[in-house]
Amino acid sequence: MTLSAELLTNSQMPWKTDGIRTVVQAFPYQGSKRQLVGQILSLFPDGGVPLLVEPFAGSAAISVAARHYGQVGEVALSDVNGPLMDLWQRIIDNPDRLIAEYTNLWNEQLEDPRSYFLKVREEFNQTKAPAHLLYLLCRVVKAAVRYSKNGDFNQSPDHRRLGAKPSNMQARIFEASRLMRGTSVSSESYESPLINAPREALVYMDPPYQGTTDVPDHRYLTGLRRDPFIETLQRAIDNQVSFIISYDVVRDDNKYGYKLPDELGLTHRHVVAGVSSQATLLGKKEMTVESLYLSPALVQRLGGLDIIDTRIDLEPAGQDALF
Repeated sequence: MTLSAELLTNSQMPWKTDGIRTVVQAFPYQGSKRQLVGQILSLFPDGGVPLLVEPFAGSAAISVAARHYGQVGEVALSDVNGPLMDLWQRIIDNPDRLIAEYTNLWNEQLEDPRSYFLKVREEFNQTKAPAHLLYLLCRVVKAAVRYSKNGDFNQSPDHRRLGAKPSNMQARIFEASRLMRGTSVSSESYESPLINAPREALVYMDPPYQGTTDVPDHRYLTGLRRDPFIETLQRAIDNQVSFIISYDVVRDDNKYGYKLPDELGLTHRHVVAGVSSQATLLGKKEMTVESLYLSPALVQRLGGLDIIDTRIDLEPAGQDALF
């Protein structure tokens, strides 16, 4: 009997028992899937994969964790948010320069943090400088980024905090740089990286939720049109691409958007991710239940539906604040 047909124990899946602080997070980012690392890595083929593709990269929490636990060889990050990808490129290629620039920004803010934040935000909207974006992400409330209709970063600062101290940020950036060394980074839409992924690869997607894009206060630089997304998924399925999607989310009795159509033949499972950070911003305490969708090719690689249900669970994860 192969390992994929056996019930794996937690000792064989340390990512399910380690705390979320075990794996470094390069920068704070609302929507990060750090809480789902244990569930998602448990759905990797045994022994890991030679290539992990994240076409909605964001904070790249899954890729960083996969590298930390030795579950992936090469990593390809992409996102339509060009400045965010530039930040990742700087983290990987020149962390010393990034930390030096961040340190200057952090120290210069001390005299008047409120005014200085607005100054840096204005400069970032003109220059898209990676260190400026890092500073802004560390200063905004719960790392809840917001963009105007013309794509300008327009979120306000959390006046209670000055952001991570340079010494703490240096440790995180250097560790993330070490883990992600050699990663391919690009600013592009998701279609090509998904459709053209090799069969031996695994694609993890965390697209913008339907309820967070077509609103006046945008949480993402661009939205996601549902019908073209479904058409692209079908093309990937036809190409026998192995993929996992985190798509809709349920908070108590509320749900953003609609589930993906049954006609795609995806395997759908709900997993509890913990306390909703967005609800926390509104002064509420609600549990977040994430939907995971697995492609037919991945289900086959894992050994079938019965094996999948032994690897994931509905145990809520802790949600300790990092920043």
